[in-house]
Amino acid sequence: MARLLSYKMAVNEALDLEMRRDPTVILLGEDIVGGAGAPGEDDAWGGVLGVTKGLYAKHGKRVMDTPLSESAYIGAAIGAATCGMRPVAELMFLDFMGVCFDQILNQAAKFRYMFGGRAKTPVVIRAMVGAGFRAAAQHSQMLTPMFTHVPGLKVVCPSNAYDLKGLLIQSIRDDDPVIFCEHKALYSHETDVPEESYTIPFGEANVSRDGRDVTIVAYGLMVHRALDAAKDLARRGIEAEVIDLRTLSPIDWDTVIDSVERTGRLVAVDEANPRCSIAADICAFVAQNAFGALKAAPRMVTAPHTPVPFSPSLEDLYIPSSDQVVAAVLKAVPTAKAA
Repeated sequence: MARLLSYKMAVNEALDLEMRRDPTVILLGEDIVGGAGAPGEDDAWGGVLGVTKGLYAKHGKRVMDTPLSESAYIGAAIGAATCGMRPVAELMFLDFMGVCFDQILNQAAKFRYMFGGRAKTPVVIRAMVGAGFRAAAQHSQMLTPMFTHVPGLKVVCPSNAYDLKGLLIQSIRDDDPVIFCEHKALYSHETDVPEESYTIPFGEANVSRDGRDVTIVAYGLMVHRALDAAKDLARRGIEAEVIDLRTLSPIDWDTVIDSVERTGRLVAVDEANPRCSIAADICAFVAQNAFGALKAAPRMVTAPHTPVPFSPSLEDLYIPSSDQVVAAVLKAVPTAKAA
């Protein structure tokens, strides 16, 4: 039975269900218990935004607060994964990847390849991503493209609670390392989510809105900006198809190409900085593999190539808006159609 569930609570529910199902699932992270050993520990906060609240009371020592050393506990999680456990490590903010990137890049991502397919590293690294939370330049970046560049890693960034629950359960059951990106600006967003356990396969995009005139490809928070833009465009007589990638490695290229071959136009939307972004990857792949179908040059809508500003007004301008998506579409669609 489905009921409304927030993005944040979908994380909590997926973790709870998998910890009940599989005793090898453990959680590690900085302050993910918060208050263990102190009076009232059953009400421990559960992380900086309360995402893991209540899990310590249910699962005890399988939920572990770690020292403030990402290299230590991410390394420990990767090591535990090679020894039969299924750790879920919370990196808190993806911006902290630099502290532990060697363990991810040169160890976890390469074990299966270096050991001839005999090694498994079923570790999930959860992390908050994205701007809009007034968290300044070191806690607000969309660094997803850096991980998609690394062979051996799977990268997930859901746009809603339904997808999040299914993809997180799939990630925990997967035998490869998964970077699971949760957009902090979506934590309060609610949608219908079944109570039971379910999975969503990697590499299957979701067509969030059908359209015939232009294909808009996005992920995470940008899916909502794209859908808002599509409503505006519909009032102008332009029907936009919106594709939610859901997973960034692997990417569902077939759905993207099929859509572009029907619409003839592409706008790729990405909160990451423009150079070597997911948007740039989408545009390049489509230009190489569906050039004959294009009626206009592919267009990108991204954040500017600057750090995320702390000023609220500047941060709001930094994040790609639905108006920017509309403007990009109007450049790709003939003027007569846009009038």
